Amino acid sequence: MSNLPKCVQCGSEFTYEDGAMYVCPECAYEWPQQAQTETAEAAKVVRDAVGNVLQDGDTVTVIKDLKVKGSSLVVKVGTKVKNIRLVDGDHDIDCRIDGVGAMGLKSEFVKKA
Repeated sequence: MSNLPKCVQCGSEFTYEDGAMYVCPECAYEWPQQAQTETAEAAKVVRDAVGNVLQDGDTVTVIKDLKVKGSSLVVKVGTKVKNIRLVDGDHDIDCRIDGVGAMGLKSEFVKKA
């Protein structure tokens, strides 16, 4: 299965690569591959459990008791986490929690404060 994008102009699925360009054989439209990756990065938006958009430096509140893997510690409901940092991966928030230390959280278990 090809991971090439559909044509930007006509929507054709038969695009192909030609150097650093994508080409549509149906409408002959050409566009740079760089533009496609920039829009994909800009489209990545991290949202909390309620649907609010999260950004670096936000303060969030934990909405569910979370067990800390490899430890007997638990992050309780209502714990405020300040100055979060968004990252790529399974856990999309890196943070430091008082009494627990540095850890990764999933955005589905937090609410923007």
